[in-house]
Amino acid sequence: MGKTKTKNQKKAREAASRVAEETYSTVPHTFVFHRGQIGKNVTQLVADMRRVMEPFTARSLKVRKNNVLKDFVAVAGPLGITHFSIFSKTENTVNMRLARLPKGPTLYFRVAKYTLSKDVVSSLKRHRMHEQQFSHHPLLVLNNFGIEGMHIKLMATMFQNMFPSINVHKLNLNSIKRCVLLNYDPVSQEVEFRHYSLKVVPVGMSRGVKKLMQEKFPNMSKLEDISELLMKGVNLSESEAEQDGDHNITELPQVYSGRGNMASQQSAVRLTEIGPRMTLQLVKISEGMGEGKVLYHSFISKTEEEIQEMLKRKEARLKEKEERKRKQEQNVALKKEKRDQNKQKSLEGIKRKRQQEGQVSDDEVEDPGKQEDQAPAEESEDEAEYYRQAVGEEPDEGILSPGKGPPHDKKSFKSSDRGNKDGRKRFGDRKPLDGRNRFRQSEGGKRFGQKGGKGNRFAGQKKGDKKFGGQKTFKGRAVMKRQKGRGWMHLNCLTTRWDCCFIDASCMT
Repeated sequence: MGKTKTKNQKKAREAASRVAEETYSTVPHTFVFHRGQIGKNVTQLVADMRRVMEPFTARSLKVRKNNVLKDFVAVAGPLGITHFSIFSKTENTVNMRLARLPKGPTLYFRVAKYTLSKDVVSSLKRHRMHEQQFSHHPLLVLNNFGIEGMHIKLMATMFQNMFPSINVHKLNLNSIKRCVLLNYDPVSQEVEFRHYSLKVVPVGMSRGVKKLMQEKFPNMSKLEDISELLMKGVNLSESEAEQDGDHNITELPQVYSGRGNMASQQSAVRLTEIGPRMTLQLVKISEGMGEGKVLYHSFISKTEEEIQEMLKRKEARLKEKEERKRKQEQNVALKKEKRDQNKQKSLEGIKRKRQQEGQVSDDEVEDPGKQEDQAPAEESEDEAEYYRQAVGEEPDEGILSPGKGPPHDKKSFKSSDRGNKDGRKRFGDRKPLDGRNRFRQSEGGKRFGQKGGKGNRFAGQKKGDKKFGGQKTFKGRAVMKRQKGRGWMHLNCLTTRWDCCFIDASCMT
């Protein structure tokens, strides 16, 4: 028995969930947000309006400075948003726009006066507002919107479509906890916006009985019998006296929440304002999302000829826009075609080059880094001849072309007999040569870089009253610098070849 009951409960929950989703998708939803800088008070007014439109609105909608109207329109479709309520502020006025998605129309209102919810509630002696009231949508009441005029009917239709419609035959009275009243004043052409909390209390009974039904027992110490309380209602404060009359007393068709509210009994409907409060003035009505033609303007009126001229200019602008769009599409298609052709040519060239490389041997492949007019690298005869004159020996293999020979060994430079390799003479034992290299070692036996002596031509030579070049005397160690990972480097010729540093003196001039 319990198992069958569980299955029935699951089916009932699934059916209720399905019905709730269908109902939720059919009712209108509204985005309430602002555009531009509006200040603290208008920001609170936006929050109060979101409170009014609950539960079918985004209560915690976040708006950034870089958001534009197209961003809200883009997300409105998937979320089922049907209306926008947009607030903005200028130096003089506060404005409100009501827009119907996706194709309009858009109504522009000027907020002549407004009062926030906190100010309305603080002015009441006993306010009545709780969270359960906002779990259901408010009941919309329109007054004086039956006046002739296209803009009046359009205003009434816009306000009606912002709130869910009700079926009086299937309506549950317990779901009505709030009321929104819109009153149109034909003299001032302003719309009064009010938001009320709704309460139903029974009538036709004394105040004493009502106290007992509300579980609030009065002080009966001065009464001789309880009948005095039921019949006379003595010792009750004047503030608890009923303010009801024929204007708010009705017969309930259903049982309403609250003690004593029975079906087919007289009950009074009481309204308590909970805010916000606004006075709106219609400025204009336009087609679309603020981009269409103006259907109505309260301050500017135009003749039929001016309207036709505006329509012609608008049609011309639309045609020009379509022509620009068509040309742009053609240009984009042409650029794409050219890009595809260039890509195809590149692929064919790469394929052809790979086929040629497959047929040509590795020795015949050209150097990709070689320039067009550059000749192939060959060992220079002048360098070899100059080496023979300077050293007096034949150059080793790879000494003139470092890229072809084996790499230098750092240990060989640190060795004490690096000049005596393969039985050759050491650097200090070689005879001095004539010409540019005679400064390397003088006849007196002093080595390169030492001060004094005839062989050091930079040591004491003067030109006039100043030393040669106007600089300090030359020191051999000053031209050498330790380079990380590469040994010693000559600062003038910027090379690590020891043959140049100790043999060739041309880099020093």
